[in-house]
Amino acid sequence: MAHLLYIDSSVQGDRSTSRRLTARAAERWRATHPGGTVTYRDLAVNPIPHLDAAAGTARLVPADQRSSAQQTSFALSVALVDEIKSADTVLLGLPVYNFGAPSTVHAWVDHIVAPGLSIDAETGGGLLDGTDFIVLASRGGGYGPGTPREGWDHAEAWLPHAVSLTGLRPRIITAELTMADVNPAMADLKPLAAESLRRALAAIDQLWTADENAA
Repeated sequence: MAHLLYIDSSVQGDRSTSRRLTARAAERWRATHPGGTVTYRDLAVNPIPHLDAAAGTARLVPADQRSSAQQTSFALSVALVDEIKSADTVLLGLPVYNFGAPSTVHAWVDHIVAPGLSIDAETGGGLLDGTDFIVLASRGGGYGPGTPREGWDHAEAWLPHAVSLTGLRPRIITAELTMADVNPAMADLKPLAAESLRRALAAIDQLWTADENAA
């Protein structure tokens, strides 16, 4: 049976563009995977603990040498990696905060990049290879080629590298200029923002078909 891991991270609630995109993708996935099951995780509501001095080295310490805090941290990494291993598809909402990914997404990545769990401890090969990893990104501005802040979006550039050792290969769909409707200084960019959102939604609608999942 097909299984989806569906993850949101925006703190904006119903105002969030990334949540709108992930909801659209999850709806599309359910429609094309009848009988499929879904695990939902909201990193904004229930954030993953950041790696700290007490437990941050848990993934590098032999099991019999872990402190209680490290054992708890490692157990969470096991659970998070198992969520991915149990899924055929992972959806991740990725807004841009201060030109980078939310710290909660960083924490999730820090936990799932773990030798022996997501990375073969002997060969270094990724153990999550083959998982369909769809990232629904949103950014308030425009950072593409030729724009005044070209290259300032560090979230989309970071994520593929951050998870590369695990074998995950994200496919990223982006809606940009999402602040145009609320920032008067961006009012002239509203048509471009609307077009970017339209293209993102159209790309989501093409992700899966009922025919390819009917076997």
